[in-house]
Amino acid sequence: MDADAPYSQIVYLVFAPDVVGKAIVCSLARKFDLEFNILKAQITPRQEGAMTLELSGSAAAFQAGLDFLRDQGLKVSPAAQRITRDEASCMHCGVCTSLCPARALHLDRVSREVVFESEKCTTCGLCTQVCPVGAMQARIENGAEEAAEDA
Repeated sequence: MDADAPYSQIVYLVFAPDVVGKAIVCSLARKFDLEFNILKAQITPRQEGAMTLELSGSAAAFQAGLDFLRDQGLKVSPAAQRITRDEASCMHCGVCTSLCPARALHLDRVSREVVFESEKCTTCGLCTQVCPVGAMQARIENGAEEAAEDA
C-alpha cells in the first residue's frame, strides 16, 4: 500500500474509564492530519467508552494515528461486520428506515420501496434487530468468507 495514498477505514475503539474524558480523538486531526467521522459513541454507567469511528487520510497517517490511539490506552479494532440485505426476502415495510442513524436505508417516494445504500452504512446493526423477515443481516468479515463469495 502506498503510504501517501488516500485511505479510509471504520474502526471500533474502547476507552478505559481513565481516558474517557480526554480529547484523544481530536488529536487525530491535529497531530496526524486525519479526518474523523464519529458514527456511534457511548459511555457506560461504569464510565467505559465505546466508539465507532471512520478515519480518513493517508495510509501512513492512518497507521500513525492507530499507534497513537493504542499508546493512549485505547483498544482499537477494525469494524468486523458489514450489513447486507437479502433482496428476495425484503418486503419493503420500512421499519428499518426509522431507526437508521446514517440514513443508509430510506424509502423511495416514487417506487415505495426501501433503498439500501451500503456505502453510507455505519454497521450499527439496528436494522437487523427490527427487520420482521430477517432481510437485513450482519455478516462477519473474516477474509475467508469474503473470498468464497467472490469466487
